[in-house]
Amino acid sequence: MDCSLYFAASYLEARTRLQVVIDDIKPEDLQKRVGSSPNSLGFLLRHIGDVELLFAKNVFKEESLHVKAQTLIDGKDNGEWISLTELINYLSHSSEEILKVISKQKSAAWTINVTTKEFGTKTLAEAFGRIVSHTAYHAGQIALIKKYGV
Repeated sequence: MDCSLYFAASYLEARTRLQVVIDDIKPEDLQKRVGSSPNSLGFLLRHIGDVELLFAKNVFKEESLHVKAQTLIDGKDNGEWISLTELINYLSHSSEEILKVISKQKSAAWTINVTTKEFGTKTLAEAFGRIVSHTAYHAGQIALIKKYGV
């Protein structure tokens, strides 16, 4: 049994939450925020891509991947994430990279422990749940910003 097929299917299904929201975003939505929230819709889109790429590199040990996680480097929204085309392309890239690293995993790899400062020590399968839930969490925020933000 190739567990990677199941993990890829789970990731793709979870990411549909984000894709449904992305499909309805207009360029003018990217600067929207809700109330005094520090993060704009555009920032959160970039942040999802940054974290997915870091996850592929650091958790799945894809050393050849070069990541400049600008949202984490800056630590705040500087209002620069305003190109919808660039953000959509970046998110496509991050999704492709996650799927590539998933496909490289042998079934036994999913039980190996990985340690990060963000979530401590977990099996690769448990850690994988973090990236899926991270993306879905922010997809929910993005949907609320799209609907109620100004």
